[in-house]
Amino acid sequence: KDVGADRIVNAVAAYEKYHDSCIVVDFGTATTFDFISKKGEYLGGSIAPGLLISVEALFQRASKLPRVEIVKPKEVVGKNTVHSIQSGIFYGYVGLVDGIVRRIQRENRVRAKVIATGGLAPLIAPESSVIGEVDEFLTLEGLRLIHERNSVQEPKKRAAN
Repeated sequence: KDVGADRIVNAVAAYEKYHDSCIVVDFGTATTFDFISKKGEYLGGSIAPGLLISVEALFQRASKLPRVEIVKPKEVVGKNTVHSIQSGIFYGYVGLVDGIVRRIQRENRVRAKVIATGGLAPLIAPESSVIGEVDEFLTLEGLRLIHERNSVQEPKKRAAN
């Protein structure tokens, strides 16, 4: 399968930590969704444009709109242009995440644990109805696990030669 290394690393870490079916939502350059089975199998996922890329595209294409800080607005209905943009960006991404995760769970008839990681996870996750945990170090943990597994196997290979 042609899957990015970051997605496999996240899947390894999530399964090792929970030993159950998981969906990892990674808020990076792209927003990725990765589904891991109860047996630890990587089953696939979805990729959506990252929040920051989407925002940048909005500002480039709609040049008269002001650039805004990405924050959780107090209300969904903005009373001015800045608050309206913030609301659309923030609640739009919360809806995107909740919608894709629910579809993955429905199509696979499973209630998987949902873990968020990546730079914007702490902003989006608290408003999500599906994210159960934020793990800002999931990718690093996965890299550590894979390194440890490879380090254990490497001496065995040398001894056999």
